[in-house]
Order: sequence, then structure tokens, then C-alpha cells
Amino acid sequence: MNSAVAPSATPSAGADSPYPHLDALENESIYILRETFRHFKKSAMLWSIGKDSCVMLWLARKAFFGHVPFPCVHVDTSYKIPEMIEFRDRLARDWNLKLIVGQNTEALAAGRTFPNGVLDRVGCCSALKRDPLAAVIAQKEYEAVIVGIRRDEEGTRAKERYFSPRNKDFEWNFRDQPPEFWGQFQTDFEPGTHLRVHPLLHWTELNVWEYIHREDIPLVSLYYAREGRRYRSLGCAPCTGTVESNATTTQEIIDELRQTKVAERSTRAQDQESEDAFERLRASGYM
Repeated sequence: MNSAVAPSATPSAGADSPYPHLDALENESIYILRETFRHFKKSAMLWSIGKDSCVMLWLARKAFFGHVPFPCVHVDTSYKIPEMIEFRDRLARDWNLKLIVGQNTEALAAGRTFPNGVLDRVGCCSALKRDPLAAVIAQKEYEAVIVGIRRDEEGTRAKERYFSPRNKDFEWNFRDQPPEFWGQFQTDFEPGTHLRVHPLLHWTELNVWEYIHREDIPLVSLYYAREGRRYRSLGCAPCTGTVESNATTTQEIIDELRQTKVAERSTRAQDQESEDAFERLRASGYM
């Protein structure tokens, strides 16, 4: 069994940085991205256009000297907020990203969605997110897909590994995951195994915003308050709500998060549909 061992952190921002703890997070994430590139030649990065995946893109550019060597896969449900698609296309152009857009055109043409009243929210996520992602992976024969999830974001994600194996149908058995002790990651798997790689697993929502502030990372404007409301988590327009907020800058968002006791994904309606909705989605191949 081959394994990758993370190096100890080395300072990059210096003692004067307001967030020196971010150096260790950054170093480990960059190491995981480089190990993915080294071990899995057919790999891609899932780009949801949200804050976490934009941080992941930024880290990839740091890891590979200003270049993102992975194709960036965006699953377009056709129900994203328009500002998200505008931001996606602009950043893909400015950063010279290889953008691959997956979409379940058959389901959309037939109207098999939640907004059309045909499916429940979880069924709609399966049809418009899980299925087109699986189709892109199968078509491109990606061995590994890099995803910007964090353990603190949602209960099911706390069960994840940095290098998380799936079966040939991209299904996730959270009861059968390799141990990852003392910074050691398994990177050698049986032929036919599909990998999801999670370089932000050890970050928190607050860490992400601190890093965005420190690095001045561009984000879609929906995260910043307008008329007393802002989006804290981004998804499809029919299933994503806003939170009350007056935070119009990254520093104000950081200050706000230090006080809140509301869960990050509390405005994502599909998570609330049933107690195990998200776990069922992820086990079947969702992000």
C-alpha cells in the first residue's frame, strides 16, 4: 500500500499575518492537491462556484504556480442564480480554466424536476446534480474528482476521508473507508476504484472566510449583503434562501460568523426534506 505523508507546516504569511493559523491549513491542502496530480493522471476539480470551491481553485493556482492543471467540472442544473453563471464564465476566462459543464438535458427537456412539481427536492438533486456528474466522470474516465467539502459543513461529511474511495458506480460506503492517522493518506487503491479527494476537509467555514480575506479571493457578489440579506450557502435558486445580514465585506462576514449559532446549510431546503436525505444523496454518488 502506497501512502502520502503530509509535511509539517512552514510559514508563508509571516508572524505579522492576522491569521497565522491559515498557513498550516494552506500547506496541507496544497500537499493533497499535488499528491492528487502525482498519483491520478485522469483527475478533475468540481467547481460549484461557491466560496469553498473558489478557495480550492486559488489553492490549486498556488500549488501549480498560477496554473490550474485540472479540468474544472461545473454541474449546471439550469436553476442556478444568474449571477453565479456570469461569475463562472468570467473567472474561467480570466484564470484560463478548462471548464467542462455537465447537464442532464434529457431530464430538463422532459420537465422531470422539483420546480415543475414532478420530483421532490432530493429526487431533483439526483437527476440534475448526481446523474450529470456521473455522466461526465464516466465519459472523461476521471480516476479522481477533487471536491471542496469540509467536515464541519454537514454531519455526513464528517465521515469523509481526504482520499475517499467509491465503487465503479461512484457509490460511497461511509462504513468502509481507509484510516487516515497522523497525516498519512492512502493513495493506492484497487483497479476500478473511483476517488473523491477533499483538500479542504480540515477547514472550517470561518477559516475559509479568513483565507478569502487574507488572500483577497474573488467571489460571486451574492455572498455580500444587499438590503439586509445575503446568501451564506449557494445552490439552486428554488432551494436556497438568504440569511439576515448587513455584512458587505469579508471582514464583516468574519465578525458575523464568530457570533452566529445558525448552521451554515440551514437555508438549503433539500437538506431539510428528510433526516437522512443528504446521506442518501452522498452515498449514491452526490458531492
